[in-house]
Amino acid sequence: MGKQKIKVAILGVGNCASSFVQGIHYYTNNDKEDGLISDVIGGYKVSDIEVVAAYDINKSKVGKDLSDAIFADPNNTMKFFDVNSTGVTVEPGVAKDGVGKFTKDIIEKVSDNDNFEASLKNSGAEILINLLPVGSDDAVKYYAQAAINTKIGFINCIPVFIARDSEWYKKFKDNQVPLIGDDIKSQVGATIVHRVLAQLFSDRGVKLKNTYQLNVGGNMDFLNMLEEDRLETKRTSKTSSVTSVANKGKGIEPDNVRIGPSDYVKWLEDRKKAFIRLEGESFGGAPLNIEVQLEVWDSPNSAGVTIDAVRYMKFFKDKNDLESLDLVSAWLMKAPAKSQKDGDVLIKLHELTHIDD
Repeated sequence: MGKQKIKVAILGVGNCASSFVQGIHYYTNNDKEDGLISDVIGGYKVSDIEVVAAYDINKSKVGKDLSDAIFADPNNTMKFFDVNSTGVTVEPGVAKDGVGKFTKDIIEKVSDNDNFEASLKNSGAEILINLLPVGSDDAVKYYAQAAINTKIGFINCIPVFIARDSEWYKKFKDNQVPLIGDDIKSQVGATIVHRVLAQLFSDRGVKLKNTYQLNVGGNMDFLNMLEEDRLETKRTSKTSSVTSVANKGKGIEPDNVRIGPSDYVKWLEDRKKAFIRLEGESFGGAPLNIEVQLEVWDSPNSAGVTIDAVRYMKFFKDKNDLESLDLVSAWLMKAPAKSQKDGDVLIKLHELTHIDD
């Protein structure tokens, strides 16, 4: 078919970037579909994605080939593929508030890149993927504006609200710049499991009275999220994703729900353990309770969804159909601008992206 590669740039060469890059090479070099939500989206396979630029602020990664940087400290996710030299050298980003008080002694910052926008534009990237640490509010907004200025699509994988913020959403729409966000769902993560169970209660007439989701992990994100001020939007994002489907859309009282990261356990590395409980009332007021414990490698769990987001953005961008990216956000993100029922969205996306052989 002679398609051009989908050229992407990455912000933050952490665990998620490591899994994303490994995944591109894994599925390019293996004729497998196992582990993918979607083998092909709008004619695009995983092998059609090419990383052409990457940015970080940590001295341990800047200046290295991307193939080495994704395994540099303090990254600690699983290695599932040996990535050959990519020819992409990690460049400095712009720090802003990207380093929190619990990570400042681990990360040695390099000088800011005063020519970030020029570098991004010269890279040939058409999509910029935001994988910065949770709570990097100023940094995310800086990069979002850079994406608008350079007319490069922006995929916001973290819970700093861009797509969900009406002013930022309007900025992207007014400038006709593709936007998907906010806060990437994992393939099968704590929030999607919790959301499905809340939806099940609702569908089967069980009133959800109390619920919690407590998460622990050992990666840099969990260490960073010990700083409660950086965690506020994360709690909001995860909580709204679950409560929006509870009790036939009526939600649940704030005092009866607690969702979000709870602690950092270093030896877990990039594994996340989630403890989920739902307490409800069924027929005649009879109690019905569910408890679930989930363990996943956190970064591969989200990287597969990011790979889908890239292909959806490319497809709809080429069709000049940026409105449909709101459907993509509703399907792939915890805090989209416009929430919709998962089943309805997926059917619609399949219809829109179907290409006859």
